[in-house]
Amino acid sequence: MQDMPPALWVRRGSPPVMERAHRHDDLEVNIVVSGQLDYLLGGRRVSIGPGQIALFLAAFPHRLIDPGEADVCWVHLPLSTVLSWGLGERDIGMLLRMQPVVVPLEDVPVRAVDLFEVWRTELAGDDAEIALLEAQALVRRVLACHRAGTEPSPSASGHGAAEHAVVMARFLATHHRRPVTVADAAGAAHLSPTYAMGVFKKVLGMTVADYLTMCRLAEAKRLLLTTDWSAADVAHAAGFSSQSSFYVHFRRDAGTSPSGYRRRYDSVPD
Repeated sequence: MQDMPPALWVRRGSPPVMERAHRHDDLEVNIVVSGQLDYLLGGRRVSIGPGQIALFLAAFPHRLIDPGEADVCWVHLPLSTVLSWGLGERDIGMLLRMQPVVVPLEDVPVRAVDLFEVWRTELAGDDAEIALLEAQALVRRVLACHRAGTEPSPSASGHGAAEHAVVMARFLATHHRRPVTVADAAGAAHLSPTYAMGVFKKVLGMTVADYLTMCRLAEAKRLLLTTDWSAADVAHAAGFSSQSSFYVHFRRDAGTSPSGYRRRYDSVPD
């Protein structure tokens, strides 16, 4: 597992080679100018094609698979920044789920690629605030298109090791709230546990146990931000076997306690 610190970040270019899944506390925006992006995200194989824009919470483990030639505008917006925008409950709910919001660029009433080229200059200078305001407007417009039902359905296709990993990751993402084992995940893909572990590690770059923990941590973060539940209740609802295990994994992941994480984002101004 590779982690990246949350940060405002922009880049344009071809997809990087990702040897393993990673995550970061940002809203990730992908604008595919040409080519295609294929992710394993939230237990699903998702394809984002040319002329599409995608939003997803990068706190969930994700990995580009079969990276090819593509021209993509990449934007990372820190979660704390996004939460400060005062988005509606429905929009926040869409962004916090383990599935991207994908819409055609032609349905977004601005020239997003042209905006991105301006942002690359502004974010390096004194006009970052202007770029952030435009980024907020773009995100809101994409969410509005999604609400209108114009977004295409992410596709799942292909065969072989990647598809076995997709089945197992989807099983873990769906069932992480209850006790599950490698054998359970392997059974979902009709594989032996030993072979399944090797396939999963090859495709995602992490073990089944690590992915399961990441799913539980992502769910715990969502609950901490969207409910007033106690840490014990959050730990139980997210699927951790004990509160002590939850605290150990959470502090290792977030660098703070669950209450500290909640305070960090509660302090974001409305």
